[in-house]
Amino acid sequence: MAKSRKKLKLPLVYAPLGSVLSWAGGALGALVFRRTWRALRGEDDAPDALDRDRGWGEVLLGAALQGAVFAVARSAVDRTGATAIQRSTGVWPTARQGGRD
Repeated sequence: MAKSRKKLKLPLVYAPLGSVLSWAGGALGALVFRRTWRALRGEDDAPDALDRDRGWGEVLLGAALQGAVFAVARSAVDRTGATAIQRSTGVWPTARQGGRD
């Protein structure tokens, strides 16, 4: 009975922690992307889609790289948090099966 109750309450308790972890993953992704872009192009910021002086290739490369880095960083942080919760409580922190929204 106690384990059943724990399974129901853990996703509610994990929700705020999951939000913090997602934010941290986004911040980590931004840091990694800036450093990666600086290493590739020698510039601090990726081109904006509305920057008239940048070509299609550069704009799309920046967007694709940024999306990939953010997705990997966020997933790594979220997965690490969920695994830590499971190790400490014995229960996976989300009740639903499947992916993100």
